[in-house]
Amino acid sequence: MDIRLHYTEKGSGEPLILLHGNGENGRYFVNQTDFFAEKYRVIAVDTRGHGQSPRGEAPFLIRQFAEDLAGFMDGLGIERANILGFSDGGNIAVTFALKYPQRVNRLILNGANIFPRGMKLHILLPIIIACRFLSLFAPVSRRAKENAELLRLMTDEPRISPQELSRLSVRTLVIAGTRDMVKDSHTRLIYRSLPEAELAILKGDHFIAAKKPQEFNRIVWNFLEK
Repeated sequence: MDIRLHYTEKGSGEPLILLHGNGENGRYFVNQTDFFAEKYRVIAVDTRGHGQSPRGEAPFLIRQFAEDLAGFMDGLGIERANILGFSDGGNIAVTFALKYPQRVNRLILNGANIFPRGMKLHILLPIIIACRFLSLFAPVSRRAKENAELLRLMTDEPRISPQELSRLSVRTLVIAGTRDMVKDSHTRLIYRSLPEAELAILKGDHFIAAKKPQEFNRIVWNFLEK
């Protein structure tokens, strides 16, 4: 890993790593940190190029973020952890679990997708248009380049097949909102493709962890404690 990721930590016990979504940072999980710190060592990470973590020189790709996570865990001496990923954080989490299944105890995928068209078209199409527009200015504008990089994480990635998921034996909770940005059929595809998965659909949109923390936290807690 060519960078040192910023993180916040609270509590002790079994590690629970929190991975935020596109364009966010670890503070997204402000309503989860204290709750889970009662029993777990809760670690909220800022992904490469997000929050207080530097961009570095490595490729700005989901699989690179998964490698960053492996290096991050090595740096903290964490061999195995529970991982909760939201949106792009969920995509990083499942990418990491596919490559390093032995390093994941339990996996929580909130609003994740395994390929771009898993998102609803009215969400994905404006992102594609904005990405192409920003790419035109990327050679002359650093901000346009950075924003285009962020959007490409959603327009081009991830590229995971249901067949790949079928080989993942990690116990997984797939959780999404009834009005999620991700298609309900796609969320259920992820659930059906995983051999050891549970499914929870909560009333709400993509941001249920932030908007309905009590219900979200209770379901995740019950899953971790089983």
